[in-house]
Amino acid sequence: MKVPLTEALWFWTKLGFISFGGPAGQIAVLHTELVEKRRWISERRFLHALNYCMLLPGPEAQQLVTYIGWLMHRSVGGILAGVLFVLPSLLILIGLGWVYLTFGQTPWIAALFFGIKPAVTAIVLYAALKIGRRALAHRVLWFISGLSFIAIFVFNIPFPVIVICAALIGVWGGKKYPAIFSPKARTIDTVTAQGSGDAIIGDGTPTPVHAIFNLRSSLKKGAVGALLWTLPITLLILFFGWKALYPQLAWFFTKAALLTFGGAYAVLPYVYQGAVEHYQWVTASQMIDGLALGEATPGPLIMVLAFVAYIAGHVQATLGPDMAFWSGAVAACIATWFTFLPSFLFILIGGPLIESTHGKLGFTAPLTAITAAVVGVIVNLGLFFAYHVFFPAGFAGTISIPSVLICAAAAIALIRFQLGIMTVLAGAAFTGLFLGWLG
Repeated sequence: MKVPLTEALWFWTKLGFISFGGPAGQIAVLHTELVEKRRWISERRFLHALNYCMLLPGPEAQQLVTYIGWLMHRSVGGILAGVLFVLPSLLILIGLGWVYLTFGQTPWIAALFFGIKPAVTAIVLYAALKIGRRALAHRVLWFISGLSFIAIFVFNIPFPVIVICAALIGVWGGKKYPAIFSPKARTIDTVTAQGSGDAIIGDGTPTPVHAIFNLRSSLKKGAVGALLWTLPITLLILFFGWKALYPQLAWFFTKAALLTFGGAYAVLPYVYQGAVEHYQWVTASQMIDGLALGEATPGPLIMVLAFVAYIAGHVQATLGPDMAFWSGAVAACIATWFTFLPSFLFILIGGPLIESTHGKLGFTAPLTAITAAVVGVIVNLGLFFAYHVFFPAGFAGTISIPSVLICAAAAIALIRFQLGIMTVLAGAAFTGLFLGWLG
């Protein structure tokens, strides 16, 4: 029995509109729908694909959707599944970006974001806590995390340099101390072991013909992928010039796509360094607001990059002063294209190799060190957000007591009561509205 492509596409479309809750929530939904309810894939095959996606830079949930779509319906199925998972979020964030810039100074919207920003600060620090609990299994990894925090907080060392240094430490440590740098492969907390049952793609189901490794096919896909990257960026350079916004967005988000080990929160410090400090495409406040909108909308959290790009394009009005919206929309599409293109290639080219390694895949030592370093970098990002939220006028001004209290309440809700991110954001938003109403 085979799932019809039309039925699968309908599910992927629906998933794109309901996939709230970040990677953990999205993967939990996938597990519930595909493993438990629909029985499209068995537990072991699902976890095998998940472990591979967690090894890759980029958004795990989108890559997992692409992988399963590819496994079921060849390359076209994987591409359509991945696109449908991302497309709703892109369209929603373009619309929200326009509303944000057009009506952002409206009192009630300003009050809304006043409540949400402290909650976002708590969410980022909570993300560091969650990743740290999973990744820092030895004091050596704690030491790496601390060094990365000092490197970016004190010396402002670029995020890519920190990643490279951590990887080199991992290569060396994996050879000298393999027990420290080779932990067990991760799984999402909500994914529990179950039998294969009568899944359509079960434990014993033979690997589909299209999923068997073929060097010629892989080279062909690699060539197509290189063309899909080279042609658009070349055209952007020819039309606008290398130093213009669009080519710089393409190059910047290509690098971002290859540095997101550890999930979307890991790439945020890199985006902050580039978009806020270096290029000054957005302000620190806009960056925080974009993360809040990314948390509150369906799709991968990394789609906050599309919001950043939209703001940059809209403000600079690259296509002309009367086309600010379309300038932003094009910028958001460029960011999305160059952010997700590597993810599709990782799956379509690497998938056949992974299908031949059931039960043998684990984390590499460099990735272990990188993940440890990412924890320190995310802590730095949380402190950066806290500074701008708690001291909106800088240290010379007064501290915002309501912001501190909202942040503390959000942290307690997340850590102590295990409330969902959407619930915490909604509570913070209503608190902001209430404070705005009080005046």
